[in-house]
This record gives sequence, structure tokens and C-alpha cells, in this order.
Amino acid sequence: MIFSSITFLYYFIPWVVLLYFLVPWHLKNSILLLASLIFYAWGEPLYLIYMLVSIVQGYILGILIEKYCNRWQSKLFLISTTLFSLGLLVYFKYADFFIVNFNAVTGLSLPLLKFTLPIGISFYTFQLLSYAVDIYRGKVPAQKNIINFAAYVAMFPQLVAGPIVRYSDIAIQLNIRRHRLSDIAYGVRRFLIGLSKKILIANVLGELVAVFKSSDDKSVLFVWIYAFACTLQIYFDFSGYSDMAIGLGKIFGFCFPENFNYPYISGSISEFWRRWHMSLGKWFRDYLYIPLGGNRVSTWKWIRNILIVWMATGFWHGASWNFILWGLLFAILLIIEKLWILKYLADSKIVKHIYVLFFVIVSFIIFDSQTVRGAFETVGDMLGLGALPFATIQSIYYLKSYAVILIIAIIGATPYPAKLWNKLDNMHIAANIKNILEPLFLLLYLLVCTSFLVDGSFNPFLYFRF
Repeated sequence: MIFSSITFLYYFIPWVVLLYFLVPWHLKNSILLLASLIFYAWGEPLYLIYMLVSIVQGYILGILIEKYCNRWQSKLFLISTTLFSLGLLVYFKYADFFIVNFNAVTGLSLPLLKFTLPIGISFYTFQLLSYAVDIYRGKVPAQKNIINFAAYVAMFPQLVAGPIVRYSDIAIQLNIRRHRLSDIAYGVRRFLIGLSKKILIANVLGELVAVFKSSDDKSVLFVWIYAFACTLQIYFDFSGYSDMAIGLGKIFGFCFPENFNYPYISGSISEFWRRWHMSLGKWFRDYLYIPLGGNRVSTWKWIRNILIVWMATGFWHGASWNFILWGLLFAILLIIEKLWILKYLADSKIVKHIYVLFFVIVSFIIFDSQTVRGAFETVGDMLGLGALPFATIQSIYYLKSYAVILIIAIIGATPYPAKLWNKLDNMHIAANIKNILEPLFLLLYLLVCTSFLVDGSFNPFLYFRF
């Protein structure tokens, strides 16, 4: 089940919200857990077993880590839960990748396992790992209530697409949280905005991306159109799902961390990654980069740390060499920025933005490609290094057809629409009009999104690779 579906919008979530607010406080987490298990099992009931086993081992070993704090047994239990969680992730997500590459190197023909990747396994694995490490470090106490712990791990709002919610983020809220009408209203608003970003912008741009991939009449202009559409689609899809997750969390009384902060206005790659998928960046910083020594080491060790972290970041996104290349590209850019280029860009905002956007666009071409070779060919075509003509009738047609949505997406990827909307609060008459119009706009968003879904419009799920 996905958020952008009729089943979720009109059957699942209304019943969950109704039951949640009808039951007494001590049953609310149980309702959330039950709803989350149904949500997860909807499309792949078999894989629910692996999630439940992961929850049980995380719960038991977390308690044991705390019980034997500062003793060798504690470290042993930490290693055990880490190996279990990562082992399950590697088995389902990376086994075939390793087999394919082993066959390529050795010339053997070992059969592939061909497992379907359990949706959300990358996210809940990281939640389990951060929970165990934080207990070991003494930052949080182990959760003794297995219902509360299971609700944390399986919580459906952020299960399939993030943000990555650490136990420390919501430990108190699992036991005590307030349900205010203003928070519920904010949650509904945030969810509908995210839904609109996903269906009305990301999905429409996805159609353009799909047209490009199936076209036999490519040109340099068409490649650039595809590159912009792909870059914007990924942002609105990811940030839209994060908005929906944060909104749903707010409805149920949880404050999930923000995940995107207008990354395309960044003036450096470093800033871009402080604004893009922020929960993932902070996770790797706290649980891999800093334990390796961070930047408080020699230059060569710092370069090693950057390469390790970003190769891991790329590999986390998918079992393919193009994802590893994607991560290493950012590693190289961050190293070059730190050691050389950033000081030369400091005085020119325009040059900095062009530099960031160019490499971000290149990175997402790599991200979206099925193979490394295909990625290099597309980047080469974009730079005019291939044999493609500059433009064709088809490319001009699609530029005209999608010009409005591209412009809306470009403007929407900046903070200016939100700033303009918020400025109305400082104008008395405008604020009153805004208060009247906002619910109408949100209702209109819902109706239009529903019509797109009923019509069976293009509605891809990008997270199946995660």
C-alpha cells in the first residue's frame, strides 16, 4: 500500500484515524502497531515475518545491551543485533548484486536468488541500528514495552520512504504525547501538500521522464529536458512523501524530523547535503563518519572517511554500481570543495548555484540510470559529445507541452512561494482571506489528486529499490 492510492486515502487512513481517537490512551500505540502491520502486509504478507523477527530481536537485545552496560556482554549483544539487522538487509537487497559480480569475475554461473526487496527494509534497519547503538552509548534507555517498541519500528507513516526516525526522536512521545486540534489541522495540511507534490508535480514529470526513455528521437535539447524533469521529479517525489509522513505523524501526535529544506538553492555540495534527505545524512554522520574519526584526523584519513561514508550512502540507495558511482561522485566533489574549489566560489552566488545544480543534475542522471554505461552515455549526450542533433520536432513539442509544469516545479523547489504565503499573516485583511481560502485550496488539492488516481494516471513508486 502506498500513500498516493485510493485504498489508502479513502479506506485505510480514515478507519485508522477513527479507531485511534476512539480508543483510550493505553490502546493508541496498539492501534498504530496493528495499522502498521496491516499497511506493511498489504502487498507482501510473507515479509511481515521478517519484520516481526527483526522487532523481537531488537527488543530483546536492546534490553540486554542496557542490562550489561559497560561490560563485554553489552558489546557482544550490540554486535549480534547489528549483524542480524545488516545480515537480513544484505541477504534481501544485495545478495544478487554480489552473485552477479562474483559470476562476472570468476566466469561461474551461480543462480540468482531473485528475492523481492521487502519495502522499507532499509529504513527500519537503520532505525534498529541507531536504537541499539544509542542504548550502548547510554543516550537512551531500552524500551521495556514491546508494543511501544514495535510501534516505533513498524510505524507506517515513515516506514516506506522516511524520514529515518531515531528512537531518541520520539522516545518520550511513545509514552506521552498531546493531541491538539491545531496539530491535527497542521498534519492534514502537510499531508495534502505532500500528496499534491507527489501526484500533481512528481508524477507528471515522471511521465515526461518515461517518454524520454522510450523515445527513439532523442536530441541534446531532449536530454536536457529529461535531466531537469528527472531532477525535479526525484525532489518532489521524495520531499512529497516526507511531507506526507510528517503530516501523518503530527495527526497521531508525533513530531518527525524534517527531511528536506529547499536543497536546490544551495551554494555548495556540502550545503546541498545539509538540505537534502537530512535524516539520512545525519544518520551516516553520527553512526559512521564520526566513529571513523570524522574530520578530526589527518587529511588522508579524512579523505578515506569521506570515501567510505559516501560509498556506503550510495550503496544504501540500491544494489547497483550506478548508485555506488553516485555516492562516490559526491565524495569527490566534497573533497575537492574542502581542499580547493570552495574558496574560489565564495564571492559569486550565481556561479555557486550553477555549479551545484550542474553536478546535482549529473548525479541524478547517474541515479536514475539502470547501468553505469547508460549514465555516461546520457551525460555525454547532454554535453553534446554524442552524435545527437541539438533539437528535433519531438523535443520542441515536449518542451512546449511540459513547459508550465517545469516552471511550476522550478519555482516550487525554492522557498519563495512559502515565504510569500507566510507574509500574508502579517497583513490583517490578507490573513483573514488566507484563512478562508486555505481549506478550500486543500480540498481542491484532494479532489484533483483523487481525479488523477481514479483516472489511473502515471503513479510510480520510486522506493522499491530502497
